[in-house]
Amino acid sequence: MIANWDDLRVFLALAREGNLTAAARRLGVSHPTVARRIKALEEAIGGRLFDRLPDRFALTAAGEELLADAQAMEQAAESIHRRSAGLGDTAHGTVRLSAGEAMTAFVAHHLPRLRRNLQCVEFELVASHMLANLSRREADLLIREQVPDLASIVARRLGRVAYAVYGAAELAIADPSPGALRRMPWVGFDDDHNYMPGQSWLLDLLDGARPAVRVNNWLVLHEAARTGAGLAVLPCYLGDGDPALRRVGPVLEEVAADQWLLVHRDLRALPRVRAVMDALIELFREERAAIEGRRPAEPAVPEAERAVQVS
Repeated sequence: MIANWDDLRVFLALAREGNLTAAARRLGVSHPTVARRIKALEEAIGGRLFDRLPDRFALTAAGEELLADAQAMEQAAESIHRRSAGLGDTAHGTVRLSAGEAMTAFVAHHLPRLRRNLQCVEFELVASHMLANLSRREADLLIREQVPDLASIVARRLGRVAYAVYGAAELAIADPSPGALRRMPWVGFDDDHNYMPGQSWLLDLLDGARPAVRVNNWLVLHEAARTGAGLAVLPCYLGDGDPALRRVGPVLEEVAADQWLLVHRDLRALPRVRAVMDALIELFREERAAIEGRRPAEPAVPEAERAVQVS
């Protein structure tokens, strides 16, 4: 009989990673600990779970049979963990928010306003390209540009981010025609990040040539642009708010990205999570003009287009 869930967690990590070192790193334990736990589990079962190959650990037939049950137990444990978080009825505690670098910086810039009525909530902000796993509580909330096709996720549309070309004062040309822009120095993303908003527009402008300076991070791109390394396509909430930058030409109508607030359905009613969600929705409403890149005289988007609820 298997009585130790920790041994099954080690089994799952080794099955997914394929070697002791990676499994140990994933679990935050030592290499010998993983080996010892696997041996103990095999002795409890009375059979071998892995074939020890020269380059990896491969599941045996017994291991394959155990895998499905262990995964079901893992999902149940994660569900219990999520639901137990909602048993309290106070707005105290920690809320972990994950977003891309630029959006995390935007949220961080407005933290005093966000926390004005949330002094009992501790914020953890995580800047990452990677989609945190809400089922495993890697984050409580996500702000992302796409909604994953998962029934467990509830999404709220926060707004649509506009993008424009920005440069330091000495690069802010008066003629933003394609020919003039093509002759300017540019800063953009590297090949691994061509999916970033604005990158396809830039590559089309440059006829497929790559910008002379390439980065993998929005905040590095922003810093390079503000120091005069070249023009860059930036979200308007970053570019317009920086006195070191000038907008070159209008908002790029071809480049825009919806921002979605994502939460696991088991956590959306948790008081502290709900309070932070409401504060974020209000922040985006108040900062709507900056996010959409509108100047004061420009009309707003119709209110009916502001938010969409999906499940």
